[in-house]
Amino acid sequence: MPSAEAPAADLRWAEFAAAVIGSAAVSVALTIIWVARATVPRELYVSELGAEGEPTAAAFEVALLLIVFGGSTVAWAGRRVRSSVRVLAAWTPAVSLWIGCAFFLFASQVTCTSGCPLPYGPSFTWQDFSHTLAAVIAFAAACWAMLQTSFARESRVLARLSLATAVLVAVIAGTGGLFSLFRFQVALGSRMEFVATTIAIAWLVVFGVVLAVRAAQGTHLATHRVEQAAR
Repeated sequence: MPSAEAPAADLRWAEFAAAVIGSAAVSVALTIIWVARATVPRELYVSELGAEGEPTAAAFEVALLLIVFGGSTVAWAGRRVRSSVRVLAAWTPAVSLWIGCAFFLFASQVTCTSGCPLPYGPSFTWQDFSHTLAAVIAFAAACWAMLQTSFARESRVLARLSLATAVLVAVIAGTGGLFSLFRFQVALGSRMEFVATTIAIAWLVVFGVVLAVRAAQGTHLATHRVEQAAR
């Protein structure tokens, strides 16, 4: 009996550590993005913080890499979370997060050119197109993970929060993106994108915290069973 329970306790400890470390990394990333944005006096979209020639480019790359690391770690801690809706249960939220992290990793290394011009028309470049496409897919994968989690049975509070967050991020980011695409109210669109980015990253932090709490509870229970079996 001890041999069966001890590995479970060790696994829970690993999941707890992964959730805590991942949440911390993502929190630091969000802080870096906010600080970097505060140093730029003009209105700009989030990706412009990492554009070629920007003084915030190095810091923004670090922030994206922290999101990749933290998001992947949180995803591992929550790999058993699954949606109860069939159409959303083809794969787990963890897989969606890993997909998003992979594209964020790409976007961190293939940045947009100076000014982040729209990837169509006279300003088209493959570099800007690749960066924009990767960022859009990464955001979409994150929203899909939120939607999947909103129908998971593991935590009712997290489910409701995830549904609200998925809707908010999709609507706000989508509207901001359309404003950018049609060059309409660009300043407002950039602010909307920044808000959507903040909400999405904050959700990932909360997801990690909830997973850490659950893992801690599971660790306590597994440890108690090991102690009981050893007597």
